[in-house]
Amino acid sequence: MTKIVFIEADGKEKEIDAQNGLSLLEVAHNNGISLEGACEGSLACSTCHIILEKNIFEKLPEPSEEEEDMLDLAWGLTHTSRLGCQIIIDDSLEGMRVKVPSGTRNMSID
Repeated sequence: MTKIVFIEADGKEKEIDAQNGLSLLEVAHNNGISLEGACEGSLACSTCHIILEKNIFEKLPEPSEEEEDMLDLAWGLTHTSRLGCQIIIDDSLEGMRVKVPSGTRNMSID
């Protein structure tokens, strides 16, 4: 298990014991965090867009071209944005803080 802190759009923080091997999106859904994930992790939308601290962002593997394409559609994109469905939990992420943006853009609806 890896401790992760989610910072929701309203600023409230929720510390979670996340199961290694799950995606950040799955962890969010399993713990009542408001992270949409309209495509259910199939890398077909940007609704699981999250913002990471720079030190964690730099530890992660580079995003795939497909993830970068979806991130281009994300609402509130930052230099440390990633898609939660593409981040797999492991011990190296212990203590990471994940900001959930206050909005999403779902291209199939918006």
